[in-house]
Amino acid sequence: MAEIEIGISKSARRGYELDEIAVVPSRRTRDPRDVDLSWAIEGYVHELPFLTSPLDAVVSPSRAVEVAQLGGIAVLNLEGLWTRYEDPTPAYEQIAAAPEEEAHEVLRRVYAEPVKAELVTERIRQIGSAGALTCGALTPQRTLEFARAVVQAELDLLVIQGVVVSAEHVSKTNEPLNLKRFIREYDIPVMVGGCTSYQAALHLMRTGAVGVLVGVGSGDGASTADVLGLGAPQATAIADAAAARSRHLEESGVYVQVIADGPLRTGADLVKAIACGADAVALGTALASTEEAPGRGFCWGPAASHPTLPRGPRVSVGVAGTLEEVLVGPARGSDGRANLFGALRSAMAMCGCENLREFHRVEVVATDR
Repeated sequence: MAEIEIGISKSARRGYELDEIAVVPSRRTRDPRDVDLSWAIEGYVHELPFLTSPLDAVVSPSRAVEVAQLGGIAVLNLEGLWTRYEDPTPAYEQIAAAPEEEAHEVLRRVYAEPVKAELVTERIRQIGSAGALTCGALTPQRTLEFARAVVQAELDLLVIQGVVVSAEHVSKTNEPLNLKRFIREYDIPVMVGGCTSYQAALHLMRTGAVGVLVGVGSGDGASTADVLGLGAPQATAIADAAAARSRHLEESGVYVQVIADGPLRTGADLVKAIACGADAVALGTALASTEEAPGRGFCWGPAASHPTLPRGPRVSVGVAGTLEEVLVGPARGSDGRANLFGALRSAMAMCGCENLREFHRVEVVATDR
């Protein structure tokens, strides 16, 4: 890809956001009923290729069971409200009731309560006892601290997620998490992210992770780009990670899942993310806008409550429908925020694709919108 000169000493390559590309239908079409949207990771087969973002506004233990029943994977924030409080209802109510100018302070206050290891174990078991696959998220900084609690609860899948996660973290003051060693020593399949480049994705795959999340604080409830100046256009980042997946498959014979974890709000966003090479998507704001969402019409990211450098406001997301309507319809309107996987199924049918991996090969064009 040709580079653009920013100045005499700095060049950059052109990157593309999802809304700057379009999927091109092929010469063949297919009956939508013949399209297979199923997705498998570590032997767990799911009807729909998605997991939730580990947001308190999206996932509670009971909500995790509902997501599983509809064919997805719910990721509980293991450093969130449900592991800080026996009953987090008052905390949710305070966040939702706070005036706009006080929201950051309220978030800081409710998240000042420490995470309790016994609640980490209890919440995982609560979800598992209902027959759902258990999946939880920890930050790299606290993964070792709560590893024992996670193992005791027999967690099925672990997500290690931060704004940016690398396979090689350097620190002069703290012992960093050695991802490769952790994955080797603990008998839990691990998904890890976020990352946005070919090299970062490849290095994370080489740690033994079963999935890599692509995105850097790029959801509606994050302002990482504004505060830190970090980020990468999502379409390009997904395509780069998909190339790393191919390289890693050639090297090791192991297929690592690429999961798009960015601002995915509409069916079109899902379609383009899969077309760029994602095996599945992580949904945050889209599910925070459902009637049953714990966030009560609001969404906020984990970094929104940071004690010294908050990144991301409490966002009002409204209501797009029930959880079932947003995922599989029927949609109430035509804004693309509901029946997300109906949209994906229809697009794949119009391109003649039977399954997700076939859709990875579909033609896309840059629109420069």
